[in-house]
Amino acid sequence: MVTEEETISSEQMYRIEDNGHTNFGMKKVLMMENAGHGIADFIVSEKGHDLIGKKIISFCGTGNNGGDAMVASRHLSGYHGADVTIVLLGDADNIKTEEAMVNWSIVGKMKSIRILRGTNVLDLAKKEVPNSKIIIDGIFGTGIKGELREPHTSAIDLINGSDAYVVAVDIPSGLDPNDGTYHEKCVKADATVTFHRIKKGLTGNEEYTGKIHLEKIGIPIEAEQGVL
Repeated sequence: MVTEEETISSEQMYRIEDNGHTNFGMKKVLMMENAGHGIADFIVSEKGHDLIGKKIISFCGTGNNGGDAMVASRHLSGYHGADVTIVLLGDADNIKTEEAMVNWSIVGKMKSIRILRGTNVLDLAKKEVPNSKIIIDGIFGTGIKGELREPHTSAIDLINGSDAYVVAVDIPSGLDPNDGTYHEKCVKADATVTFHRIKKGLTGNEEYTGKIHLEKIGIPIEAEQGVL
């Protein structure tokens, strides 16, 4: 049972990450690598090591949530032989951070990963989803703000309408990380892999989060000083 004192807000998480990056040299690209690797390891632990040829789709937004999903996709394809498709929701030119752009560049060079993008990306994704065994929700993270728009809302509908095992990155897309309220559309995950500490909005929302797995991503505990 997670206590209120053990959970953190999205703002606290941002400050801890920034502190770890700036004052301890634990670069955000390393945090992303550890997060994505942790997602892949969790999927392997839940669904078995024999992922060769199994279809996995990663829905990726243009923020760090999408970057985490890209790292997971790389590991699942490269090391576990899964048949991985990345669905990029948005323009690659709008990828928000250096660490996410680094990982977008890497997966873009991998022949083992299929990438769907462009104005008709959802039409392409609709053909892929029915055959998928696992879906990674990397659309929105803790920075979600305002009203949800296309193509994100339809992507959430696609995810929720599938028979796949759904893993949310950090928090299900559409769920508020701080108060646990949800938007008009919200991913209903079978499991959520969250990072460093459990976010406040995850508790008591099992209908959307499914099983919650906490993954440490290498941030020194001292980076919390002055934040918590």
